[in-house]
Amino acid sequence: MKAMVLSDIAKLELREVPRPVVQEHEVLVRVSAVGLCGTDFHIFSGQSNYNINQRGKMIPLAQQPQILGHELVGMVEEVGSLVKDLHIGDSFAAARSADRVVIDQGLNCLSRRRQPKCEYCTSGDSHQCQFYSEYGITGLAGGLAEYIAVPAVNAIPINSDLETIAAVLTEPLGCISHALDRVTRERTRYVINAEDSDKRVRSILIFGAGPAGLLFIQYLYKVLNYDGLILVSEPNQRKRELASYFGAEVIDPQVFDLAEVVQEKTNGRRVECLIDACGAGSVFTRFPALIRKQATVLLYGLGHAGVDLSVLNNLQFIEPTLVTAIGASGGFRSDGRSHTYDRALGLLVAKQIEVSSWITHCYQSLESVPQAFTRDHLEPDYIKGVVVL
Repeated sequence: MKAMVLSDIAKLELREVPRPVVQEHEVLVRVSAVGLCGTDFHIFSGQSNYNINQRGKMIPLAQQPQILGHELVGMVEEVGSLVKDLHIGDSFAAARSADRVVIDQGLNCLSRRRQPKCEYCTSGDSHQCQFYSEYGITGLAGGLAEYIAVPAVNAIPINSDLETIAAVLTEPLGCISHALDRVTRERTRYVINAEDSDKRVRSILIFGAGPAGLLFIQYLYKVLNYDGLILVSEPNQRKRELASYFGAEVIDPQVFDLAEVVQEKTNGRRVECLIDACGAGSVFTRFPALIRKQATVLLYGLGHAGVDLSVLNNLQFIEPTLVTAIGASGGFRSDGRSHTYDRALGLLVAKQIEVSSWITHCYQSLESVPQAFTRDHLEPDYIKGVVVL
């Protein structure tokens, strides 16, 4: 089969690779669409490498090339002998009756069929599974290929007419859901929707109105029913327009003094919750002037290159609670599939979360993928790219 292989930093090659062999508890999925994530771009550029050996050392791409792509939708093409709840369709109408699925890209105790489950899977933190690995990120072959084989419990049927390119956003939305779950279950001074007005989060500042920022705004307002102020710092005009459309008050940090605007908008309180959804290390220097003492800071974006750790000095001085979150953890359904993926998919099906308006780039073949990595995602009109196969 064909696959786009990252053979070294900034070096993508279209190759013929072996088609996966399906084990008895797995399904073979013909890839229909792959969302391109900031994590993919970080791995491509060499800023990040999550493929590590048993000693925790990174394995260079030149030594172990990777197939990226972890936001996946596809059609079930083959099932293992033990799989009874997914179908490939009949010979006359397979394309119509085969199961269309979203892929949970994380391998954990349930998908590996380990007993007993580790403490992380038992507590609903499956993305920290003791035996965790991830398609398209930690070295396992991802979705920028014609086929991928995954455990059946990692394939969540769509069972609706949701557009394939919209279904791709299930994984990112699941990550947003998990991140805000982490925030709400921490013992923080200020709490979203707290009954006590002195403890309630009145204002939230989000850095970045890319895909993550736009999902955070919608999830806060439409799912958590947050009724306070959301401010968004974003230099790109198109992204600011989208953030405003979804209900946030936007700030261009290149034009206005961000600290002054936050002071004005919050009547001098500053924000009780700050979300880094951009991954730009330089924003850390601004945090102390923007947040209330003992505020909550959610570190969601990745990257953060080029910043000296001394920027944390003034941040530590005001005792914020720093919360980190990764992946779409959150427990399992009775059939072993991810509850968080299921919930995220349901929000997209119900159109409670809107994503189609900011999918700006569609690529119709694997051959066109390098264009996204080398050029398109750096352009000001780029927000979200999806490869449709």
